[in-house]
Amino acid sequence: MFALSSTSNTISALIIDDEPLAHQIIEAYAKDLDFLTIVGTCHRATQAYSLLSEKEVDLIFLDINMPELQGLDFLRTLERKPRVIITSAFEEYAIESFELQVSDYLLKPFRFTRFLRAVNKVRSELGGAAGASEGTEAREDHLFVKVDRQYRRVELADIHYLESYGNYVKIWTGDSFLLTTRTLSGMMEELPSADFLKIHKSYVVRKALVDYLEGNQLVMKNTQVLPVGKLQRDAVREWVKG
Repeated sequence: MFALSSTSNTISALIIDDEPLAHQIIEAYAKDLDFLTIVGTCHRATQAYSLLSEKEVDLIFLDINMPELQGLDFLRTLERKPRVIITSAFEEYAIESFELQVSDYLLKPFRFTRFLRAVNKVRSELGGAAGASEGTEAREDHLFVKVDRQYRRVELADIHYLESYGNYVKIWTGDSFLLTTRTLSGMMEELPSADFLKIHKSYVVRKALVDYLEGNQLVMKNTQVLPVGKLQRDAVREWVKG
């Protein structure tokens, strides 16, 4: 069992991911947490063995789909395992990952608040004090979504509504949309509930852009008409009434 590597309760972390942008995002998030220090980065799992033999590492941020050696296969080879947070763009490996006793599973692209929740969980497991407050969410005004091979920055203020589209989500920003490989329920976890409302199993709207409710239809300020689902009807009406 690993314990915190220093008396200052600092978590030392290693990033293993073949995507440079994933490194940039994790490193940027880590800079906002004074108890989390990135002590190494690897773009291949095979590069991590020598680093793990040289440095004390409490936590690994581990991607799954990588060249040469897959993340979960790498994890199986470790005799002494630090805590592990999986960072993957694919949901289908979650059950297998938790069977390997990972601490958390972050679905890319993830927001700072979800990242913070995972790191706080690890800090608690390692015996440290609680980390920064998740109220930090209020300072975020954007998210990153994967579109084709890119991670695109989307301002929350630009989002009109989200539409479920099979295994994808359409992020409508007016008359155009971005198509991302996410589920609607997964994206709802990343959006501030104070600003967004699920009105149907297939639709989530930004509250500030709702014009009025008429019957079982919600009309947006751009005149777009969206259906209100039976299961969401009471919650929508309660919100409209204030």
